[in-house]
Amino acid sequence: MELHLQQIREQQKESWNHFSPGWKKWDDLFMDFLKPMGDEIIQRLDLQETDDVLDIAAGTGEPGLTIASIVQSGTVMITDLAEDMLEVARENAKRRGISNIKTQACDVSELPFSDNTFDAISCRFGFMFFPDMKLAVSEMVRVLKPGGKIATTVWNVPEKNFWITAIMGAIQRNMNLPAPIPGAPGMFRCAEQNLISHLFREAGLKSVFSKEVSGKLKCQTAETYWNVMTEVAAPIVSALSKAEESVREKIKEEVYQTIRQKYENGNVQIESSALLVSGEKS
Repeated sequence: MELHLQQIREQQKESWNHFSPGWKKWDDLFMDFLKPMGDEIIQRLDLQETDDVLDIAAGTGEPGLTIASIVQSGTVMITDLAEDMLEVARENAKRRGISNIKTQACDVSELPFSDNTFDAISCRFGFMFFPDMKLAVSEMVRVLKPGGKIATTVWNVPEKNFWITAIMGAIQRNMNLPAPIPGAPGMFRCAEQNLISHLFREAGLKSVFSKEVSGKLKCQTAETYWNVMTEVAAPIVSALSKAEESVREKIKEEVYQTIRQKYENGNVQIESSALLVSGEKS
């Protein structure tokens, strides 16, 4: 792997490990938020009870743990770049009485598994952050058995994801942030229509399928929304850390006002949109 890609990987690992306590704290809220995307992935994989499945960039364990409850005579290998996130996944598995999982901290660009190992591969919201997406797909295809399926979700365009733009918009209005480098890892890197579908076909996958999937972040209050986003979202925390206290308070006030204006009844359930893409190995 090229040096600059290795540097990105190490930065990401450090960041995800750093934010693992926040993810653990808000796990129930976020897993409810992301459940529709996980359910769509599972549906596309057409799982059998004896399947061995690889869940990549699983974070605190989903959708891998739900998959494990389906493939009860198989095994789910739950992987992530950050070992501290996998620790939360193991705790979640133990709490739910799920024993047919294994965990491994590893990089998707260098998967430590033999060719043709898994019957199916899931990856919920990982592709946007992979330093080399082509290499990631080729590694997935390599470890997938012939006839096996891959399914992934990535975030759709900013205009359909108010759950992130509500706070990022306020940050951008009040801070002189540098524009993101085109193609660099980030939330909306894969929002371009057919980008992931093209990568899948380029890697030799057939029967490539895509659809839009929606969800809602059920924060209930503007305060909860602010707390969640400032405890789990690395780009937001990074930006706010560079702001003077007065600027930070102004951003916070704007976010509260934006949320309360949109959800006048006080029931904050924020819309999101993702793209699901699946394919099959010949």
